[in-house]
Amino acid sequence: MTTTTAPAAGKVKQRPGDRWFSGTALGAGVMILVTLAAVAIFLIVQSIPGLTATSENASLLSGNFWQYVWPLAFGTVWASFLALLMAVPLAVSVALFISHYAPRRLAQGLGYIVDLLAAVPSVVFGLWGILVLAPAVQPVYAWLNANAGWFPLFGGTVSSTGRTIFTAAIVLAVMVVPIITAICREIFLQTPVLHEEAALALGATRWEMIRMAVFPFGRSGIVSASMLGLGRALGETMAVAMVLSVANIVTFELFTSENPGTIPANIALTFPEAYGVNINVLIATGLILFIVTFAVNAIARWIVSRRKEFSGAN
Repeated sequence: MTTTTAPAAGKVKQRPGDRWFSGTALGAGVMILVTLAAVAIFLIVQSIPGLTATSENASLLSGNFWQYVWPLAFGTVWASFLALLMAVPLAVSVALFISHYAPRRLAQGLGYIVDLLAAVPSVVFGLWGILVLAPAVQPVYAWLNANAGWFPLFGGTVSSTGRTIFTAAIVLAVMVVPIITAICREIFLQTPVLHEEAALALGATRWEMIRMAVFPFGRSGIVSASMLGLGRALGETMAVAMVLSVANIVTFELFTSENPGTIPANIALTFPEAYGVNINVLIATGLILFIVTFAVNAIARWIVSRRKEFSGAN
C-alpha cells in the first residue's frame, strides 16, 4: 500500500506553464521600468551640456537655455490645452450618441469610423490642415478680429495664411477626438444596466439617466481618456510642424502669424541641421517635454485614484 504525502501548508507547487507565464509577466513589467529609466538617464546625461549652454557655444541660443525653451514649452502646453478644450466635449458627445442614442447599425458604423480615424497618420492631418483648414478659417479669423478684437485672444494682426496657433490646435483636436471617443464609448457601454434601468424606472428621462448613472460611473474614465489625448497632443510633431507659422514668442493671441512654437515640432525642424552643443540643447528641450508629459500622467493618476473607491458594480 502506497501513501502520498500532502504538500506542506502554505506551499503550492506550480506547474511549469504557470511558472513560465509568471516569469514572462514579471519580466515584461520590469522591462518597462528599465526602458523608462534608460530613457530618463539618457535625456539627463545628454541634456547637461545643453542646460548650461549659452549663445557663445550654441548657435541656437540668443541668450541662455531657459530663454530658448520657455516659448516652446508655453506653445506646447497652450496648443494642447486649446485642443483638449475643443476635443473633450465633442468626443464625449459622440461617445454618448454611439453608446446610448444611435440605432445599433448606425452605432456600429460610427464606431468603425472612429477607430479608423485614430489610425490616420499625422502627416495626412498636417496636409489637410495646411491645404484645406487654414484657408477656410482665415476669413473667420478676420471677422472675429474685426468684430471682437477688443477681446485679448482675438487681438493683433490677423495672419493672411491662417497658419496660426489656433489652426494647429484645431488639427490637434481632430487628431485626439477619435482616441478620447473610443475610450469613452467603451466606458459608457460598461455602465451597469441595472443602474440605468433603475433611473428610468424612477421616471428619469434619458438625459437624466445619463447624468445620474452614466457620468458618475465613467467620470474617472473620461479623465483618463482626456489625459491620454493630451499626451498625444503634447507629443505631436509633424502636423504641428506643417501647419504652424512659428516666431518663438510668448503670446495668447490666437490669430496672428507670430506664434509660439512647440517642442516636438522644433526638434523635428531643427535637429537635421544641428551640431555640437546644439544637439544637447535640443535633447534638453526633449527632457522638458518628458517632464511635462510625466507630470500630466501623474496628475491624471491622482485624479483617477481619488475616485477609486467608487465602483459602478456596487
